[in-house]
Amino acid sequence: MLELRPEFGTFSQQHISLMPRKAPTPRKISAEEVEGGAKPRPAKITADSAADAKLGGVDDLTRLALKACLIARDAAFNVSDLLTHSSRMAFLAIKDCEKELDLIERQIDERLPAAITRVNEARARQLLSSLKSTTDLERIGDLVMSVAMRVQARTSKMPASDVRQLVEMSSVLREMLDLIHKGFSTLDLECARKVLQMDKEIDRVCHALFQKHLAETVAQGDLSGFEVLLMAQALERAGDHTTNLAEDLYSLIEGRSLRHAPKKKAAN
Repeated sequence: MLELRPEFGTFSQQHISLMPRKAPTPRKISAEEVEGGAKPRPAKITADSAADAKLGGVDDLTRLALKACLIARDAAFNVSDLLTHSSRMAFLAIKDCEKELDLIERQIDERLPAAITRVNEARARQLLSSLKSTTDLERIGDLVMSVAMRVQARTSKMPASDVRQLVEMSSVLREMLDLIHKGFSTLDLECARKVLQMDKEIDRVCHALFQKHLAETVAQGDLSGFEVLLMAQALERAGDHTTNLAEDLYSLIEGRSLRHAPKKKAAN
């Protein structure tokens, strides 16, 4: 893969689209309790839940990681809108997403060391997965932001074929992030498998754009094609980070990693 690494900007406007949390289902009151005027008993507090409450909630950190996944997905959706319609609102939404992802990563990074010392092995694995996931999601936010900044900085209209292929890449990225959110929410291994397959589609479109633009003869000083390649590479790298998330999901469910697997020996 060609290494054309753009510089990424940061912004301070906060993401305004927050996902509401589902209220807990109330315990049903029995007929005996109604007749006797008894009050419903509170849920039993276990040692783990008491520790969670003291730490601000281990489950809170997991929910933050899931929220980060939805924010990254929204950023990918808005970059498609920005490419298609040059929407100012889409650009501002991407800025908001990037800022919120930075904030969530910092919150998890600060709170996880204390939380992980007070939980069992299964919960510790879940917390480590949340930390790794938000690191990849924050990077995806940066990469999508870099695409948005390049789109905004253009002074000439982008060729329709380039727009179509970049939108295709961003749409696949959004679908991958949707699957990652579902996979981590339901611990569905099939979601991880689908994401690993879909990354090949992003790679295919990216390579097609490179072949097209590197074969073109352009006027000296015309960097418009080079800018398109930087956008394509940023989206391709965002896809790579999403496959990292799929591998983390696999590791969380199966208890073993897909990374650095031993290579099969060639037949003699």
